[in-house]
Amino acid sequence: MFPFPPARILPAIVCALLAACAGDPAPDLGAVSPEVLAAEHEEWRANRRSSLANPAAGVISWAGLWELAEGENRFGSDTSLAIVLPPEDAPPFAGTLHLANGQVRLVPEEESGLTIDVGSAVAEELALRNDREENTTILALGSLGLRIHSERGTDRLWLRVWDRDAPRLAAFQLPDYFPVTTDWRLPARFDPYPEPRIVPLADVRGGTVENESPGELVFEVGGTEHRLVAFARATSRTYFISLWDSTAVRDTYQGGRYMRVPLANDDGWTVIDFNRAYNPPCVFTPFSVCSLPPRQNRLQVAVTAGEKRPAEPAY
Repeated sequence: MFPFPPARILPAIVCALLAACAGDPAPDLGAVSPEVLAAEHEEWRANRRSSLANPAAGVISWAGLWELAEGENRFGSDTSLAIVLPPEDAPPFAGTLHLANGQVRLVPEEESGLTIDVGSAVAEELALRNDREENTTILALGSLGLRIHSERGTDRLWLRVWDRDAPRLAAFQLPDYFPVTTDWRLPARFDPYPEPRIVPLADVRGGTVENESPGELVFEVGGTEHRLVAFARATSRTYFISLWDSTAVRDTYQGGRYMRVPLANDDGWTVIDFNRAYNPPCVFTPFSVCSLPPRQNRLQVAVTAGEKRPAEPAY
């Protein structure tokens, strides 16, 4: 009788169609054999170890982290200073970091030994660009590297220091991990929010950072649906995920783990490979500002995949 559905029942039809789509089985997103998955995983682990143990600011080289106070922050090897560096690398007084209105200026002491990234000497006052800005300013002092560290959603700034000659770089090995299996390589549907949300996250230094979330990843384990808040900005190439599950009671890091997940395809699907769940930097160093997983990402399933916590304290 009606060539088109009456306007009053259109919403019901749309809702039914959306519900049907949501219940559709996940598409085949390119299954891989156990052998290929294992080989790719070993390559990923090798790259991860190389990155963590990179002498040029890899996590294992980190040697200090100091939150900057508004005003003057004097640094050097003198133990009375706010920022104390190793005497084998730094003079008693190397200079002052001036923090004002979110900007940091370096006033070097004469003949401090400070250089721009093992290049030219710093002989006069210099504005420093932090590591969330383009052309981050990298300083060097002896075997030490120095930069201003920033976290999203906070006005706190830190001086991060790393040691290119740190003894533990060569000996570092990744912790054990659960057996690699295709059972934990799962299709996930991206469920976008109407507008991106800013999510506050507690960090291990007693503060709060913020991450932007465009939506959630929806996946199934054993026939039960689960969701993870995914973090990404307009320029991101992957989703960043921080999660907690019950393996943290004994096998994995108590504060949770991180993952990177490919962005969803044009049909709104991606693959979560839980074999690549990894420890945050604070597992390997005390000089970190790791964010903790949001409450929504505390999974009600044991994720027996990915990196375990170190058998012995890492520091």
